[in-house]
Amino acid sequence: MLRVRRPGLLTGATVCVTVALLAQLPLIGNRIFYYWDDSAAQFLPMWYHLGHLVLGGHWPTQLDLHTWMGGNVVGEALFGIYNPISVGNFVLVAVLGDLAVAAALVKTEFLVLLALGTYLVCREYGARRAASAVVAIALPFSGFTLYFDAASWASGLISFAYVPWVWWSVRRAARGELNPFWAFLIGALAITSGNPYGVLGVTVVVLGLLVEYALGKQWRGFRTTLLVGVCVALVVPLVFLPLALTGPVTWRASWGVLNDGALVPTGTDLLALSVPSYLPFIRVFSADGMREPAAYFAWFALPLAPWLDWRVLRKRALGGAFVFALVFLALTLGPSALWMFRWPLRLIEYCYLGLGVLLAVALSSGLRTDRAPVRILATAAILLGGSYLALATTPTAWKWHLAGLGLVAVLTAIAIRAHRLGAIPFGAVLAGGLQLAAFPGNFNVKPYYYPHSVKALQATFAGRYQGETLQIASIETAANTVGLSPEGAWRYFLFGYAYQVAGVDSVNSYAGMGFAAFSDTFCLDGFGASCPQAYPALWARTSFDGATVADLIRVQTVVVQNALVPNVTVPPGWRVVEHDQVVTVLRRNDSIAWPRGTLAWSSARVSGDSSDGPENESVRLSSSAPGQLVFARLAWPGYRAQVNGRDVPTATGPAGLLTVDVPAGITDGKLTLSWSPPGQWPSIAFATAGLLGALTLAASRKRNRPPD
Repeated sequence: MLRVRRPGLLTGATVCVTVALLAQLPLIGNRIFYYWDDSAAQFLPMWYHLGHLVLGGHWPTQLDLHTWMGGNVVGEALFGIYNPISVGNFVLVAVLGDLAVAAALVKTEFLVLLALGTYLVCREYGARRAASAVVAIALPFSGFTLYFDAASWASGLISFAYVPWVWWSVRRAARGELNPFWAFLIGALAITSGNPYGVLGVTVVVLGLLVEYALGKQWRGFRTTLLVGVCVALVVPLVFLPLALTGPVTWRASWGVLNDGALVPTGTDLLALSVPSYLPFIRVFSADGMREPAAYFAWFALPLAPWLDWRVLRKRALGGAFVFALVFLALTLGPSALWMFRWPLRLIEYCYLGLGVLLAVALSSGLRTDRAPVRILATAAILLGGSYLALATTPTAWKWHLAGLGLVAVLTAIAIRAHRLGAIPFGAVLAGGLQLAAFPGNFNVKPYYYPHSVKALQATFAGRYQGETLQIASIETAANTVGLSPEGAWRYFLFGYAYQVAGVDSVNSYAGMGFAAFSDTFCLDGFGASCPQAYPALWARTSFDGATVADLIRVQTVVVQNALVPNVTVPPGWRVVEHDQVVTVLRRNDSIAWPRGTLAWSSARVSGDSSDGPENESVRLSSSAPGQLVFARLAWPGYRAQVNGRDVPTATGPAGLLTVDVPAGITDGKLTLSWSPPGQWPSIAFATAGLLGALTLAASRKRNRPPD
């Protein structure tokens, strides 16, 4: 048995080592390649923060009150706080002193996992080791996966990396070669990674396998797939029910179907999937046209197509692969928004996974050499046609298109001449090198150029901006005035979650969902950037005895970008502690009332307060008249208020702050405020049912019994 498995283990290990080494190529010309856009502003800083919570003995399912809109980690769903691999990576990032290094390590980890999972699922469908390895090495470095998911949108890479593992494990379990519990466990890891695109991937995997086994009338495999799929589906509410129940107070309250052309590829883009220099003319954010080869798959996929024996696909049970590829092809070419799924270019890598499995099976039969002149002409037409599409889209980059055409033509000739696949991984290195030389980073999104040294960030900001800090600044204004660099804007401002690393309790943070009332008050965007109107809004008087919004959110430091707010007026009770051409920093003169909790204002008589973390807080009341309390907390769904054990109503006040109404007749009462994720207990019950179902399925499995 060991002799049989040794070549496969060696090939799998080779795939892992090769991908790990290739993943370092982008860093040669761009050492922050993986510390880019959302990875720099959102993922790495939050992973660092969550890692410190875990190291401090706190599981990160609580509200982070100091990051306000970005503090509902459970409702955001995106960070994978129920996923043990993600939590381990939080700790890894927290103990490393450089966020760019941490980004490269974590991204490499998931690129390797993606490659190995792809290798296994190709082998599961009968592809030979060499062909499976070729596709497995190519997929992690396809254009969208490398330039968007790996460089910026880390949660997309993480969730995608689990999908081939789910595919492999469920299919093996259905064939009786793997205990179904392991398939459930891998599926649960995919779900708890927190990205809804991963859930979509798992759903289509199960659908494809159900079709595959139904077509083959393999009902035992069909039944096992269905039962494992149901067990995995029961984990979904644990991660996404709080997101759905939190949605009504956020920007994501209304989801629907629309097509505004944003990140929508076309069939033409797929015709150029083997051209390393092809830049799709796709509308992306504020630009028309991609600045990186986002639709690229593999240099050999189309040029070698005329030399493959595609008839072999009819001889194998490939129904699941066909369904997977076709469903994601349709979704990739679909509208720009379909319910909660935006920007269909995100799904192109899933389409390439399905196509990759089919390609690996076809490659396994070798290259056909009969009718060579016809095949040569077909390959030449594919090469020239792809190069024409690239040239027509971006004529000014003709030198890169010419270099790409020459490189792929030579590599194709070598592969055909050798009749072996050993030249293909070598070609992947050359094609990847060409791409990285021409496109060293994804400039359709913001690089930010944040400082990545934790010590440097803390040396600049920790102790400088004290207490609860509100920043009124704009990224665009900073870019146009002092520039986005450690020597420019980042000496004064930070955006996203970066303040969490710098040791500042910042009201501004990254928010994927946001809190509509709060963001409307301070015109905050997803990165915590603001507008000039936020400054007068901060000092606006409210109906709570004229208390200002600044008082109600208990802010102690205000950082103002002078270019955004040229005339900074200092309100009573505040002083200027820092001022230059770039920034004005205000600080409150007096200390905050009720310092042990988040109580900001009360019309009832309060004799004391206490806080037991962000979920629980209590206030001692000594009044018999009805009253109202305002807390410096956003009114997220999930709050419960009680006075002496009796529920009292909560409401949403100015800027979305939480208010509590106290009834009359309370003397020496105790108000207790608590929070838990909405739908938490039903979600736990569903997940427990899924786990018990998987254990039952595993216990009833008959070892090594083939499907009927």
